Amino acid sequence: MHTYANPKRFLGIAKWLMPLLFWSGLALSAGAVAWGLAVVPPDRLMGESVRILFIHVPAAWLGMGGWAGIAISSAMLLIWKHPLAGISARAIAVPGMVFTAVCLATGSIWGRPTWGTWWVWDGRLTSMLVLLFLYAGYIALVQATTREGGSAKIAAIFGLVGAVNIPIINRSVVWWNSLHQPPSITMGNSAIDGVFLMPLLAAVVGFSLLFGAIVLMRMRAIIAEAQVEARLKRRALDDDAPRGGGAGEPAMGGA
Repeated sequence: MHTYANPKRFLGIAKWLMPLLFWSGLALSAGAVAWGLAVVPPDRLMGESVRILFIHVPAAWLGMGGWAGIAISSAMLLIWKHPLAGISARAIAVPGMVFTAVCLATGSIWGRPTWGTWWVWDGRLTSMLVLLFLYAGYIALVQATTREGGSAKIAAIFGLVGAVNIPIINRSVVWWNSLHQPPSITMGNSAIDGVFLMPLLAAVVGFSLLFGAIVLMRMRAIIAEAQVEARLKRRALDDDAPRGGGAGEPAMGGA
């Protein structure tokens, strides 16, 4: 783990890993979504609305998984002070927030024909909405500390505290009487028919690869921005440095 915390070594790995993740993820997710939209038959109970699950489920998974990544990166920053840990958390935040918003939007679209309403203050929906607010708060906090020169530890602590919401989201349909369906996929078991399960798993893997590629892109951009800023500061210091001769230079003039 410490070996790959070196920015130069990381950039060398990311250079070839990023396009690999991006193109394989794009092909797999596009194929899985097309499979789910055009090939999979309507569900016996949900009808045609079942097709939205091939976007909704991967988005929910990556919304929660993104914050788990922020929490892990935050712990690495606080405990081992990895130079890339804070950058990793910052890079995850925006795509994690986007997928969380997609999850909430597609869930509302699915809920309208299924529940007869766009929104209910259900345990799963409410805790997912809290996650969206946590992402927004984390991004605002990172921007503020970066702009004002504050400590990165503040955002890292926020990232760890916010992780409490992840098990709440996961167990909300079990702990409370919920309109949301119970977990369909658990360890070693699935309540989803194979005709839906295979393209759903393919979509989850594909979108996860895309998520990884986006995070690597953002990490490279943040590192490049930091390097440019450091060069500009060095140039400014060089320009401000005194120039000209010192006391030891020979005086001009005749004898």
